[in-house]
Amino acid sequence: MNRREVFRCAAAGVFTAWTSHRLDAQPPTGRRLTERLTVLDGGGANVVAFFTGDGFVLVDSGAPNSGDQVIAALKTLAPNSKVQTVFNTHYHADQTGNDEMFRAAGARIIAHEHTRQWMSTDYWLPEEDRYEKARAKAALPTETFRTIGSVKIGTEQIDYGHLLLAHTDGDIYVFFKDSNVLAVGDVASPLRDPALDYFTGAWIGGRMDAMDTILRLSNEQTRIVPAAGPLMTRAEFKAERDLMEEVRSRVWKQVLQGDGPKDMLEAGVLNGLSRTWKDPYKFLYDTAKGMLAHHNKLDPSVV
Repeated sequence: MNRREVFRCAAAGVFTAWTSHRLDAQPPTGRRLTERLTVLDGGGANVVAFFTGDGFVLVDSGAPNSGDQVIAALKTLAPNSKVQTVFNTHYHADQTGNDEMFRAAGARIIAHEHTRQWMSTDYWLPEEDRYEKARAKAALPTETFRTIGSVKIGTEQIDYGHLLLAHTDGDIYVFFKDSNVLAVGDVASPLRDPALDYFTGAWIGGRMDAMDTILRLSNEQTRIVPAAGPLMTRAEFKAERDLMEEVRSRVWKQVLQGDGPKDMLEAGVLNGLSRTWKDPYKFLYDTAKGMLAHHNKLDPSVV
């Protein structure tokens, strides 16, 4: 091979590597999972965007005041396409913050019936000692369900279902079956402290049951999308579930001894685990309150 041929082959190799990099590059607005599925940043919350060919299906709408950011990201994926459907994984504002904007533009909003109830009424926030005002009627889900549902959009089968008492009492999963991508909201917490809205009935046992449901639905290739933070593998999700089981065992033992969250914290109940907490007192408080509310599921002898 002469020097000209060597140069031509080398140049071709550089071009191939460059074009491959360009084709595989992630969009600047989020993380592309498939040709049609992308995870966007919705003001610190994950927004899953599925392009149907003539519009978008979203899982969660992003945090308040992130609407322009989400719209700008969608336009880079499909400039002239509108959001047609939004699933809310639960009622918290960082999952439902842009519902009103998308609904006004014609999108239907699907959520669990309990999510609609929490969004449509004033409710008490114990840790903040105040009432959270009901959302505007224009922000409420347009369709609700109680157990499971399924819809075929384009070539994608989308299954969704209730995750009972896991983070709130209205959590849901949304499973893009053909793409093997499973959005689970705050039932997974790779970044934030696991949160338990005990005043809605949520508790650590319900969280574990919900996580077991996710494990049954998934396989080793499933990509799991939490409400915030990085994507998770099934193995990473299972490790979080097993951690919750260890926490439940430790905290219940202290509850039976009459300890409160301050006693538990001082006793090092969360020490030696594979994660740390930003607010361990709040986590232990909420965990203990939820256990006391569901004590009959843990030990029928406790009154």
